[in-house]
Amino acid sequence: MTLQEALTALKAAAEEGRAEGMADYHKVPREYLGVPNPAINDLAKEWRGQMSVEERVTLADELWKTNIFEARLAAAKLLTQARISPDEAVWELIKSWVPDFDSWAIADHAMMAGQKRLVAKPSRIEDIEPWTKSSEHWVRRAAMVVTLPYTKQNHPKPEELAIRKRVLGWAVAYVEDDEWFIQKSVAWWLRDLSKHDAPRVEYFLANHARKMKPFARKEAAKHLPKEG
Repeated sequence: MTLQEALTALKAAAEEGRAEGMADYHKVPREYLGVPNPAINDLAKEWRGQMSVEERVTLADELWKTNIFEARLAAAKLLTQARISPDEAVWELIKSWVPDFDSWAIADHAMMAGQKRLVAKPSRIEDIEPWTKSSEHWVRRAAMVVTLPYTKQNHPKPEELAIRKRVLGWAVAYVEDDEWFIQKSVAWWLRDLSKHDAPRVEYFLANHARKMKPFARKEAAKHLPKEG
């Protein structure tokens, strides 16, 4: 699969009139083809079945560099898979994308690929920690999104619990940030964690909720037992 073949397939899946609406919605100046997400999913799944890991990394890199919205989503989806071996080149490519983040949709798709690689090798949390100090809020936000799998365990293993505590430490600093997307990322993390570890979320909110924006406090407590 060449880059040109991939772009041709994406363009063939575009829906008339959709690109303009996407550009208005995402509000980031770049090319939008007008391809619905399910069609990108189908193409990426087909390509994954036809290509080696090395070939997928090469195509994903090329797709990302086009800066076309759907091409960047397809790049991320090419690499979103639990079992990839070897996966070092995959992780390195995903990391290289992080400084380019400028919209939640592209960042979230890339970080869904990143989540799989972090779960496969939890020591990669060391690569993520520096993102929390970035001057770019999209990069800081990515640290919360990529670690979301660590909100899911009812009975976390020691390594999983250590990462959970570490990310909550990042969140303590993040609640001082007025940026909406940062507040939202903390709320998202706490909301998901509350389904599996409500006492830890209650403790966090008891100590730090006063620094959070009202919408973030409400979102974080969405699934907690109501008082009274």
